[in-house]
Amino acid sequence: MANKQNNRNRNNNENMTVEEAGRKGGEATSRNHDRDFYEEIGRKGGEATSKNHGHEFYQEIGRKGGEATAENHGEEFYEEIGRKGGEATSEKHDDDFYEEIGRKGGEARSKQRSNNSNGNQNRQNNNNN
Repeated sequence: MANKQNNRNRNNNENMTVEEAGRKGGEATSRNHDRDFYEEIGRKGGEATSKNHGHEFYQEIGRKGGEATAENHGEEFYEEIGRKGGEATSEKHDDDFYEEIGRKGGEARSKQRSNNSNGNQNRQNNNNN
């Protein structure tokens, strides 16, 4: 049985496994092509994927990726990427940006509280009837 598996893993010239041949081919491709080549094939692959899959596909792979990341990294990882993201954002934006997002956040929170208050009032009215 092991012999059969070994044969399946060998390419036609019998000198290396399919895995070894793939690695060598990848290395040769890497030597012969630049970053633009990889960006182009990535773009084409992304376009083809988006034509063949809907919104749910991307939600699912995002969820799976998030779960895998959470399993493989601890709290320190998230603290570090949060810190780096905050630093990058602060380098790109001025005080006006933070004032604007603060205003929008405050308005959204106020609306949320208002909706919750109305919902509670409606529930109280329904309970009294």
